[in-house]
Amino acid sequence: MNIVFMGTPDFAVPALECLYSKGHNISLVITQKDKQRGRGKKVLPSPVKEKALELGLEVYQPDSVNMNESIEKLKDLNPDVIVVVAFGQILKKQVLNIPKYGCLNVHASILPKYRGAAPINWAIINGEKETGVSIMEMDEGLDTGDILKIERIPIEEDDDSISIHHKLSHLGGKLIVEVLDDIEKGHVNRIPQDDRLSSYAPMLTKKTGRIDWNNNGDNIINLVRGLKPWPSAYFEYNGENVKIHRAKKAERFSDKENGTVVKVTDEGIFVNCQDSSIVIEELQFPGKNKMKVSEYLRGNKFLVNIRLN
Repeated sequence: MNIVFMGTPDFAVPALECLYSKGHNISLVITQKDKQRGRGKKVLPSPVKEKALELGLEVYQPDSVNMNESIEKLKDLNPDVIVVVAFGQILKKQVLNIPKYGCLNVHASILPKYRGAAPINWAIINGEKETGVSIMEMDEGLDTGDILKIERIPIEEDDDSISIHHKLSHLGGKLIVEVLDDIEKGHVNRIPQDDRLSSYAPMLTKKTGRIDWNNNGDNIINLVRGLKPWPSAYFEYNGENVKIHRAKKAERFSDKENGTVVKVTDEGIFVNCQDSSIVIEELQFPGKNKMKVSEYLRGNKFLVNIRLN
C-alpha cells in the first residue's frame, strides 16, 4: 500500500517502524520543522525525521501541510492512505480528500473520551482505570471521525504518563498495521462516535501542575503521575517552584491544616492534604537535577511545620 506518513514526536516512531517493517511503500514522511530543544537550545530534528532518515525515507517539512505546494506534492504521490500520528498540524478538507482510503489517525485514548492534545496525561490525572488506542478515519472535526479499531489496556497503580506513553505508542504501531490489512481485505467496520460520550484533553501548561493541598490524596498522586516528565506537579517553597517526580500516599497522623509539612525523614517529606498525607519521595529544585529526598537532606534542610502554597 502506498502510504504518506505524518508524525513528529517519539510517540509516532513505533508506528512508522511497524509500517516500514511490514513492507508498505512509505512514499513520503512529513514532519514538523527542526526546532530548538533541550537546555543548549540546539536546533534538532524531530524523532520521526531521525527515524525516517535512518530508514532511507524521503522527508518533507513544510510550514503548513495545507499550503498549495504541499497539496500538489501529495496529489502527485497519489497515496492510498495518509497515516497521521501526533503530527501537530490540523489537516484541512483539501488534504483529507486526497488519499483513496482517507487519512487515518492513531489516537492515544478510547474515543470519544479524551479528544484533544494530551489524552494520556488527562486519563491518568482523572483517575481512569483503563486507556487505549483508537484508529480513526479523520474528518474536519477534532478527533470526531469514525472509529476503525480500538484496543484497551489497564492503567496500573505504578503507571505514569511515561510508561503509558511507551505502551500506547507500540500498541498504536500494531493497530495501524492491522487496520491497513483489514482495508486491503475489505473487512473494515466503521463505527460513528457518540458525541454525547465525548470529553476533552486540553494542552498542558506549567500551571496545570500546581498542587492544591485541599484536594484528596488520590487526586494529588494522580496529578504527579500524569504530569511526568513535563510539566510536572509542583509546590512553592521559599519562593521557588519545586517539582515532584515521585510521591505516595500515607495515613494522615496530624491534625494540622492542609499543605502543612508535618514530618521530614529520609523516607520523604510528609505533607497533609484533605484525607491523608502525601509523601514526597523525589523532587527537583529550579536549575538542579531531580533527586531523592534522602539525597537532598544530606546537604540541606527542609523546614517542618510550615505551610506550602
